[in-house]
Amino acid sequence: MRYLLSMPFLREPSHILLLLIVIIVLFGAKRLPDSARSLGRSLRIFKSEMKDMKNDDKNENKDDTDGSAAR
Repeated sequence: MRYLLSMPFLREPSHILLLLIVIIVLFGAKRLPDSARSLGRSLRIFKSEMKDMKNDDKNENKDDTDGSAAR
């Protein structure tokens, strides 16, 4: 969000409002909740995958340190 607000064309509240109106017109009011729900699910899956990758990295690092200490 910070990136969007730093863009020169989105500095005024009227520009943000205009952008929201264009989005509603393009996608329709009925499809917006479904799109938001789908986006939320995708973000949740992405977060869980990133968390799993971090845990895998921690486990690999732990195994590497245990293996080198045993030698």
